[in-house]
Amino acid sequence: MRLFVSEGAPGSLPVLAAAGRAQGRAELLVSTVGPEECVVPFLTRPKIPVLQLDSGNYLFSTSAICRYFFLLSGWEQDDLTNQWLEWEATELQPALSAALYYLVVQGRKGEDVLGPVRRALTHIDYSLSRRSCPFLAGDTESLADIVLWGALYPLLQDPAYLPEELGALHSWFQTLSSQEPCQRAAETVLKQQGVLALRPYLQKQPQPGSFEGRAVSNEPEEEELATLSEEEIAMAVTAWEKGLGSLPPLRPQQNPVLPVAGERNVLITSALPYVNNVPHLGNIIGCVLSADVFARYSRLRQWNTFYLCGTDEYGTATETKAMEEGLTPQEICDKYHAIHADIYRWFNISFDIFGRTTTPQQTKITQDIFQRLLTRGFVLQDTVEQLRCERCARFLADRFVEGVCPFCGYEEARGDQCDKCGKLINAIELKKPQCKVCRSCPVVKSSQHLFLDLPKLEKRLEEWLGKTLPGSDWTPNARFIIRSWLRDGLKPRCITRDLKWGTPVPLEGFEDKVFYVWFDATIGYLSITANYTDQWERWWKNPEQVNLYQFMAKDNVPFHGLVFPCSALGAEDNYTLVSHLIATEYLNYEDGKFSKSRGVGVFGDMAQDTGIPADIWRFYLLYIRPEGQDSAFSWTDMLLKNNSELLNNLGNFINRAGMFVSKFFGGYVPEMVLTSDDRRLLAHVTLELQHYHQLLEKVRIREALRSILTISRHGNQYIQVNEPWKRIKGSEADRQRAGTVTGLAVNIAALLSVMLQPYMPTVSATIQAQLQVPPPACSILLTNFLCTLPAGHQIGTAKTPPTPAEAMAAAAPQQIQVLMDEVTKQGNIVRELKAQKADKNQVAAEVAKLLDLKKQLALAEGKPLETPKGKKKK
Repeated sequence: MRLFVSEGAPGSLPVLAAAGRAQGRAELLVSTVGPEECVVPFLTRPKIPVLQLDSGNYLFSTSAICRYFFLLSGWEQDDLTNQWLEWEATELQPALSAALYYLVVQGRKGEDVLGPVRRALTHIDYSLSRRSCPFLAGDTESLADIVLWGALYPLLQDPAYLPEELGALHSWFQTLSSQEPCQRAAETVLKQQGVLALRPYLQKQPQPGSFEGRAVSNEPEEEELATLSEEEIAMAVTAWEKGLGSLPPLRPQQNPVLPVAGERNVLITSALPYVNNVPHLGNIIGCVLSADVFARYSRLRQWNTFYLCGTDEYGTATETKAMEEGLTPQEICDKYHAIHADIYRWFNISFDIFGRTTTPQQTKITQDIFQRLLTRGFVLQDTVEQLRCERCARFLADRFVEGVCPFCGYEEARGDQCDKCGKLINAIELKKPQCKVCRSCPVVKSSQHLFLDLPKLEKRLEEWLGKTLPGSDWTPNARFIIRSWLRDGLKPRCITRDLKWGTPVPLEGFEDKVFYVWFDATIGYLSITANYTDQWERWWKNPEQVNLYQFMAKDNVPFHGLVFPCSALGAEDNYTLVSHLIATEYLNYEDGKFSKSRGVGVFGDMAQDTGIPADIWRFYLLYIRPEGQDSAFSWTDMLLKNNSELLNNLGNFINRAGMFVSKFFGGYVPEMVLTSDDRRLLAHVTLELQHYHQLLEKVRIREALRSILTISRHGNQYIQVNEPWKRIKGSEADRQRAGTVTGLAVNIAALLSVMLQPYMPTVSATIQAQLQVPPPACSILLTNFLCTLPAGHQIGTAKTPPTPAEAMAAAAPQQIQVLMDEVTKQGNIVRELKAQKADKNQVAAEVAKLLDLKKQLALAEGKPLETPKGKKKK
């Protein structure tokens, strides 16, 4: 085996410590490489640390590498360790990354650094103290101890950041730090420079934003409960007691939906998906699902909301797909538009219209904007050298050329942009270009084309951005991308192409050309609205009254934040421009990228075929939404998150609350006599509800989902502490207390059903039907927690949302059979290796493959995952 580590890379610390612990169990070569070295050949970005197994396989997750070394040592896996590892990844790492960034990059000190991690450190200390064990999972050192120690060491090796009052944490940290494998790891990675050794690594990380100036936190800390003012408690109780009477009247339904003077008019778009393929989960979360959550939330706030999307149907991509399938471009568009519409319908996306760009309105509006730009002097003519494939007898659109990036050397750069370094490219600049259709080498030919004079529009754009960005909710990556374009200086951009399938260019001498899709695709929002209503200009030429939110993945930012605004500003026709540009990072699949051609990932039609309900897909995708950094879809993690959060937390609470009403009080909400603890809980739920609103108003969708789960957790704790199932059998006072606890709990469940509606609309509606929540309370979400189910209200029968295991049971039988065959085959390989007394690390690698196959089979069969068994200790 070969372990690749890097000086100053934090992840190298725990893997070196784990490797030292397993020393002598297998032959291991440790290589120190630069942080930018690409060790794993199939990854597009550098990834350190990496463990290359003798079989040629790679492990490049810090936890996975550490786990492998522990398995070699005969360590037996356990649930508690797995829980600590999940907590380290989801809770500790974001806080720790912020603290280290503040300390090393920004030079902050004291509480500025300790603040983000204080809660996490207190949690570790409390867990160690409560269990009275020296280590996190028991009396002996475990995988969790090494992973958490390695994460914390760069910060805690400075005594200033190891609070003295956390005695159990202090003892645990010193015990591990004194061990020889840990000492050697620290010397190798930090090189006696301490935390400053991490500076080169941290300087390349994005600046953390979630811990900066937080007015409220995702999971309210105990101190917040302790410091609630009497005024806050009184206000929460007053709002609660007003109940349904404080709800405003419902907004009347409009058809068509049009802006209303004096109201908040919210116009929402999802980036138009290309019509030549099936959308994968990354496309869905980056555009339509994120926008759908915000659209549903906007409607709950009674904002006048119009949400649109559609298929982007012009361009070479469509022509090529038509050629591949033996259809006309129009037939391809019709086919894939229907596929997209069906997938989004299944995912319960609440479009007001889902249109398309191959319409007369698209031609009319695009040509009008072009003519206005032309007459105002913002269009240039020039000769363009472009690549032509002689074998295909066509000029190649940028995205149908691949080659070596002239800037960073990435070997799969597209003809318009490099996905690795992000720089824009002219296709003829690519080294070793290839036609993506036939793989032949294209030749350079000249052609006359039209250009949008972006340099001439740059000042207008800067002025518009100067007015728009302050106070807006543009995501940090969108701001960075636009600023980087402007920093490099705008250049004229070609807006025509030598194609047949596109919007015709209305200019003499250019009759055989069409508009480049990136110029007219964003105009598709306008034409789709025009096909919805002939009063479309009330949305799109009304910047004074309309707030435009546009959702997309980060690769679409230049077209929405720069190209279309320049076109609209140059057209001088009072167009509505984006107020809030919401861009996600990328969603990866397991440890790689989604790829339809290679069959890697989960695509919309495949999600439908699994039998897993759409709401469970929605929940998990929104839980892992790539909101500030790339994230990855994982089948195992999907099962874990749905079982731990959706079922055990949320579903468990709602089921118990409803069941207590049915079982103990005949299906009627009992009288509630609030104690001081109950009033405090009302205020606490109100604060978390307000935090939910603050986050969603800022379009921090993933974080707002945590607020729902936090309220549910507090509800579970409230029930657990008060034990209504015991009190109902006691004295009159006990029975009254059981009634109060049950009544308050079922009202929290009703609140959660409304908060959940943007995320899981079907589950939300099911809960509301079961609790018979009054209709006005289902359609409006205020910032206060109201008593919507008063004493005497009759409910139905509460049920939990379907479990992932139940939902996954409908997986296709052929898929199950294939996996069973693979498990049998891999099992035979493992048995043969063991019989041959093969090398331990070779056996461990094959066992890992077998366990992964068994997990996939369990998921397909709808069975719960079993904890893998290790060797029994003698």
